[in-house]
Amino acid sequence: DNSCEFIPKCRTCRRQAREQSGEGDHHEGLSSDEELTPTEVDEFQKSKDNVLEDSRKIFEDVHADFCDIRKILLKFQEWKERLPDSYSEAYISFCLPKLLNPLIRVQLISWNPLEQNFTELEEMPWFRAIEEFSDAENVSES
Repeated sequence: DNSCEFIPKCRTCRRQAREQSGEGDHHEGLSSDEELTPTEVDEFQKSKDNVLEDSRKIFEDVHADFCDIRKILLKFQEWKERLPDSYSEAYISFCLPKLLNPLIRVQLISWNPLEQNFTELEEMPWFRAIEEFSDAENVSES
């Protein structure tokens, strides 16, 4: 099989080409096949900016009570406190993940755990709201 012999030759050719052109910013262990050209980086950034801008518009026409996870969970907590039988019969614990999924996904669009200064999931407002709601449910059940 010649494919094993081909890979080192390609690497050698690329290394020699970099040395001749004076490119000194290559780091060993990184594949030059995965390096993006400045044009590709610009196109990616424009595309990313467009997606982020569009994501900000998703809930523009939605009342604040229905696009804020904390407020939604408060409504469910009130329901549980006022009408516990109805709340239990509605199987809310099974419905909440599907209900909150789109809201959380919008908030995670710009999240990148590979960036140096990324926010931990546990520090995000939606995570804390769900955590508080879960704690309140566990306290009321006990």
